Amino acid sequence: MALIQINYLSRALFRTVPVHVILPVDKVSFDRGGYQMRPGQRFKTLVLLHGLLGNYTDWVSGTRIQRWAEERDLAVIMPSGDNAFYVDSPLPNNDYQQFVGQELLQVMRNMFPLSHRREDTFIGGLSMGGFGAIRNGMLYPETFSRIIGLSSALGRSGPDREPAAFGPDRDCLAVYERLRQRVAAGQAEMPAFYLACGTRDGLLAANREFRDALVADGVSVTYDEEDRGHDWDFWDSQIRKALDWLPLGEAVSGLGSGHVGRPG
Repeated sequence: MALIQINYLSRALFRTVPVHVILPVDKVSFDRGGYQMRPGQRFKTLVLLHGLLGNYTDWVSGTRIQRWAEERDLAVIMPSGDNAFYVDSPLPNNDYQQFVGQELLQVMRNMFPLSHRREDTFIGGLSMGGFGAIRNGMLYPETFSRIIGLSSALGRSGPDREPAAFGPDRDCLAVYERLRQRVAAGQAEMPAFYLACGTRDGLLAANREFRDALVADGVSVTYDEEDRGHDWDFWDSQIRKALDWLPLGEAVSGLGSGHVGRPG
């Protein structure tokens, strides 16, 4: 497994941005020997977004995503999204929606052997990143086939409710309604959703509301709750469940320091 830090000049943000990439290119097999990567192999890919006050290192330092992605031959792309909720801003050079939904994968696919197929490409996140994953996954359904939202910072706009972020067009239910109309018109495919929230999380009601809207329309939704709050123990538990939900291969451990004492 390779854990790579990339710094590249983003056109959408007009500055150098850091990205962590988990790439399982160097897995060594116990049974067959040598590297398992096949000629022409392209990896299924998960874009994974951090929460408010975080950065591109959060997922690797806060969860066991590195080990689990390696076992499943999954590439994981983890950008820094600052505190911008992964939306485009009226301010110049702050087009975070364009960055996450379009540019990031284009650049990463040029650098690494990643699949270009929609069915192999997923987006997920926690808290602010859950909002960003759900919203951008629905805005770019031609790119992302599955969406993971953990403790997502969802909310409704209106006179008696605070917007989730920056205005009424940031309402995920409104974005979903536009996508639903596109799907009904044969202009897009609906992604599948994995949603989860802790029962002691203040965002629980908003996550249940979003879940209920999708379920009512027959959208493919897997939903889970745990007796936890808004914390890394919950996200560590849930990202493993979410990876099990993704259409990946069987988990196979390669040679590494964690397996030195494994029987032959």
